Amino acid sequence: MQNVTDNVHTDTTIRGCNPSFVVTSDGVVVIDTPQLPTKAIAMRQAAEQHGRIRYVINTEHHVDHIFGNYYFRGAGDVVHHQGVYDNFMVVGPDLDPFAYAAEAIPTDDPEGAAIFPERDEYYEDPNKGTLVFTGNLTLRVGGHTFDLIHTPGHTPGQVAVHVPEERVVFTGDTVFNECQTWLMTSDVDEWVAALDTIGRLDVDHVVPGHGPVTTKKYLATQRSVLLEWKSAVAVAVAKGWSREETIERVNFSARYPVDIGQGYMMDHIQNLNAGSLWDKLTAVG
Repeated sequence: MQNVTDNVHTDTTIRGCNPSFVVTSDGVVVIDTPQLPTKAIAMRQAAEQHGRIRYVINTEHHVDHIFGNYYFRGAGDVVHHQGVYDNFMVVGPDLDPFAYAAEAIPTDDPEGAAIFPERDEYYEDPNKGTLVFTGNLTLRVGGHTFDLIHTPGHTPGQVAVHVPEERVVFTGDTVFNECQTWLMTSDVDEWVAALDTIGRLDVDHVVPGHGPVTTKKYLATQRSVLLEWKSAVAVAVAKGWSREETIERVNFSARYPVDIGQGYMMDHIQNLNAGSLWDKLTAVG
């Protein structure tokens, strides 16, 4: 794992989110868990070398941030915003999160097949939130403060985790650094406001949901990506393009690669982003 500071560790090299942990004088706080089984087990072992795990915080409900919770059972309280708790591994019309997690095993973690649970076994105890909150929440562990700041936009329950003593913020997928941004069913206006919230923090290090560790300077780039997508689709709607025409013609695939292990999903991301924005901008009432 990468040492962001002496106490802050993250992994930006695996498929899924950037799972991280912070070492304090009274245990360890985990922020997002690896999607891949062997990586989750390895991260738990690495974290526990520094002390007992006090909390596992998930910044959002998307499967690449939460599936690894299964392998952290018995390791501290799981902390969820209500929006994360309510949507945790819920099968929706467009995505079965369990199937999505299973899909990555043959290509990205074949050794994980031996410890990948059956569906029924998994859902018996996926290690969902035991400490659930609305708004913001502050946790204090040893000499460290963990400010969980509600930053909706990418998802309704999105949180950023600010650790002022380390001058670091974990943004979850509010920031995709130098890789394709997944809009999905996000609210772009809320997302831009979330970037403003993070921009007001006094930090040196920004640990994004995807891509390399960066600084607050990248927040302006992330903002521009969101506004370019929204503007391009708004222009398409103004021209009277249909949903299908918009998906065909609005495309930012040349801007950035897809994050690790998901290059095959480039067309899916472009289609999903353009289509979801078209739906929002043409919604009646």
